Parts: sequence; C-alpha cells; structure tokens
Amino acid sequence: MEKTDETGRLCRLNLAVHGLEGDIKHGGNINSYYDDPHDATGRFDFVLANPPFNDSDWFRKDDDVRWQFGVPPKGNANFAWVQHFIHHLAPQGMAGFVLANGSMSSNQSGEGEIRQKLIEADLVDCMVALSS
Repeated sequence: MEKTDETGRLCRLNLAVHGLEGDIKHGGNINSYYDDPHDATGRFDFVLANPPFNDSDWFRKDDDVRWQFGVPPKGNANFAWVQHFIHHLAPQGMAGFVLANGSMSSNQSGEGEIRQKLIEADLVDCMVALSS
C-alpha cells in the first residue's frame, strides 16, 4: 500500500535485497489513494504497514467500496488506510499497522464513529500507545 511512486520503488528494492519476490506494480501511478492496485489480486493473509500519519493531501471518493465502516474525513487519511487494509484482508487475515497516537481518540469528521464500528465488528485485538 503506497502513496507515492517512490514507495513502490523502495518496496521492490527491499524485496530484492532480502531475496524475496512480490507482485508490485511497476512504473506509473501506483498510488492506492487513486487507483487500488490490489483489488484484482484478491485478499491477503497478512498486512503490515506504516502509513503516512495524518495525511491531509489525499484523494477521496465518497462511494469507495473500502469505506464499509464510514467515509474517512477529507483532511486526514488515517482511517482511509485502516479501511484499505481491512478491505484487503483474507477472511482469517490479520493486520498490524502504526498510526499517530491521536488516531486513538480523534473524533473529528466521523473518525470516532469509524473507530466504534471497527470495535463493534470485533476487528481490534489490541492498541498500544507508546510514550514520547
């Protein structure tokens, strides 16, 4: 999952350095905000991610199929990423990701409602807050 083309290149380099293979889209716009490159590939058993914190410069389609727990706010992509990860999990899949501490308590533009729906759907196993 990526925001810029540079991230895709770094991902391919990281895989090569570690002797791994992966189906990473080559060249052009591989930005998951605009064009979800993973929809055609199905679902994943594991998602491990460190998305950009509190990204306000992102594109949102209100009718995106990934927003099953609520439309994320235009000014912060944290819960867009969370729902993107969930959308791509296999039925027994697991995700682990890092978010800004504020994402655990923010209630602006429906984030609290999205978080509540994730908890009610029994999708949250644990949250860890680290002190500065």
